[in-house]
Amino acid sequence: MKSLEEIRARIGECDDAIIDALAKRMSHIQEVIAYKKENGLPILQPEQEKKQWEALVNQLQGNEFEEEILDIFTYIVKNSRKIQAKSLFSYNIMLIGFMGAGKSTVSSYLSRLLEMEEVETDALIVEKEGKSIPRIFDEYGEEYFRNCESNTLTELQKKQQVIVSCGGGIVLREQNVENMKKHGRIVLLTAEPETILERVKDSTERPILNNNMNTEFISQLMDKRREKYLAAADIIVSTDKKTVPQICEELVAKLIAMDKEEGR
Repeated sequence: MKSLEEIRARIGECDDAIIDALAKRMSHIQEVIAYKKENGLPILQPEQEKKQWEALVNQLQGNEFEEEILDIFTYIVKNSRKIQAKSLFSYNIMLIGFMGAGKSTVSSYLSRLLEMEEVETDALIVEKEGKSIPRIFDEYGEEYFRNCESNTLTELQKKQQVIVSCGGGIVLREQNVENMKKHGRIVLLTAEPETILERVKDSTERPILNNNMNTEFISQLMDKRREKYLAAADIIVSTDKKTVPQICEELVAKLIAMDKEEGR
């Protein structure tokens, strides 16, 4: 029978081999991203990740430690996504656009695929104030809410590699746009008024649309903000008649192209 010291020594050898293998795996992830960027290939490929996971599950069938190994690989995959994100973006991704343009949906999807932190300015304000946005509007007015938005953006400057879903009116103040550009790229998501109405018609969290839930009012409000949206945007992505994966792939491709032009 082996001594306890011998067994522990072999475990140490296994740990060394695991560390070496993981380091090699992570470097290969960086190589994959570099190759995709250089050759203009799609960056986000969840179907490939799914295929690899299914192959792993099949390989482990009947293994005494199947459940534990799969649990470990869950974290390996998550950290591979983080390495992918670090290779792609050294800055925050700021999503702007009219309410219902798809900011929250896109933010959530990107956050999962890239393992980047996701925040919503409206949610942060609600949490800090302890009140819903309609109630903030009712009790303190729009100016107070806009001050909350500005303060929230100032706080977010302390973060890096975060996906920020911004409130629809956040570009109304030039100071907000300046703060967003200091540590991030601004992505404008657009949609037609009819698309917007379909997406928000059942919402009770849109105080500006109270008693005005129609395409005519939405179109007029969008026209008033259009110039500020366009002036703030680094890139523009339409969300009409596209799936979320299609929107996100286009978004990532445009950011990479912009970074490449600027030599990032």
